[in-house]
Amino acid sequence: MKIAVVTDSTAFIKEDYRNREDLFIVPVPLIMDDEVYLEGVDIHLDGFYDKLNQAKTFPKTSQPALGELFELYDKIGSLGYDAVVSIHMSSGISGLFQSLTSIAKEVESVSVYPFDSLLTSGPMGKMVEIALDMAKEGSASPEAIISKLEDVREHVQGLIVVDDLNHLVRGGRLKNGAAIIGTLLKIKPILMFKEGDIVLSEKIRSQKKALKRVEDIALNEISSKPMDSTFYVIHCNNMETAEQVKADLLKVNAALEVIICDFGPVIGTHLGEKSVAIGVAPKK
Repeated sequence: MKIAVVTDSTAFIKEDYRNREDLFIVPVPLIMDDEVYLEGVDIHLDGFYDKLNQAKTFPKTSQPALGELFELYDKIGSLGYDAVVSIHMSSGISGLFQSLTSIAKEVESVSVYPFDSLLTSGPMGKMVEIALDMAKEGSASPEAIISKLEDVREHVQGLIVVDDLNHLVRGGRLKNGAAIIGTLLKIKPILMFKEGDIVLSEKIRSQKKALKRVEDIALNEISSKPMDSTFYVIHCNNMETAEQVKADLLKVNAALEVIICDFGPVIGTHLGEKSVAIGVAPKK
């Protein structure tokens, strides 16, 4: 069976996988001052935060048009693929997965298997890479790939330290934000993905202490064993801090696999500049 993999532009995917002919990436729209941009197509990280800081109104993100998704799946079917495993950002921060689920059975040219990663960026990219590896083998069914991804999803985690919580609250992406916003003026919150939603995990007095706590959680308090995991240090225009977090992790164990990557414009809009996260996912 010939299987393609579809994901969206919020995933971080290593270059050797990104160039695979059986991978298709859907750009997510971003609306800034009434102008629509497509992530990775006509808006990139270069200059994005200047645009964000100068925006007259708070930017919004949207979903790809359903008609465009139909066209993509039909194109994939015309290329001779029998099935598509479609892996996307958490349903807790976007309605894209629900939309795909609603149209999947209406696509006639190819069988579509939507999958909710329950997070985004590096860990979601790892799921995409695992799906591509299984598809390349040629013996795995779409159901087997989905089953494997469900197992991987049980062992991934995303932990975030934001510089300014207002971006998440204004964008409606922080589920328990309304109750805590008044207490956070002098606190750097640790946020985490829980069942797909971004929620407050802990309240720390400084960014330095918050990042140290996130490092400790990533190394010691998640189900994926460190040596069997890939650690993603993900940042919003904050490379200096990301490099320090990577160095801290490698001080604990120099053999760890640690990758620095960026949140793209879509997620950066919601988290805000200077945010830093650690994502953890099983290597296989």
